[in-house]
Amino acid sequence: MGYFKHMKNLAIIEDDAEIRELLSSYLSSQEEFRLINVSESIEQFMDSIKEDDFLDIIISDIGLPGIQGDEGIKLLKQKCPDAEVIMLTVHDDSEIVFKCLKNGAAGYLLKNSPLNEIKNYIELLGRGGAPMSPQIARKVIDYFQPKKKVDSPLTQRENDIVQGLVEGLSYKMIADKYDIALDTVRQHIRNIYKKLNVNSKTEVITKSLKGEI
Repeated sequence: MGYFKHMKNLAIIEDDAEIRELLSSYLSSQEEFRLINVSESIEQFMDSIKEDDFLDIIISDIGLPGIQGDEGIKLLKQKCPDAEVIMLTVHDDSEIVFKCLKNGAAGYLLKNSPLNEIKNYIELLGRGGAPMSPQIARKVIDYFQPKKKVDSPLTQRENDIVQGLVEGLSYKMIADKYDIALDTVRQHIRNIYKKLNVNSKTEVITKSLKGEI
């Protein structure tokens, strides 16, 4: 049984018939696993799973009909509190990744992972690890690493004015705040647009909020 003390009971939730068949056929043929449930949606899983169907691991897609996989993690954990949930999806958007992890996912894999790698990742979860595709692990590492300070092309006064824009101040209010002429504020704004290669106040604010200035 390799690293497992006992055979692991699995469930698969996937609406794509081809992928569902591929996964279920492969994983059910592995001696380490017992496939207990295969469903096309969170709702079907909730209706079809029985109280005595003990599950160790649930493999779920995100882009499902009805309740989406990221939203359904909490429901899955409520229904099967002892089961670990692995997301297997095409979505590698940072916001979705962290939403799934925050909602209780124990792993996050991309569907382009080879089947033998998916098996290895599931085994890693069985050993107490947190399986993630390399691209996802990189996003997690980048998220927690200190952000590098961007060398701003703007002068201190121009940065002050950008901060004023972020705070929602008008040009007149910015002029009053820094005790400068309104025309001077306008000149600074023109310089800011030119240096940042933007054409609107909204673009300046967006760049500031993203840490790109």
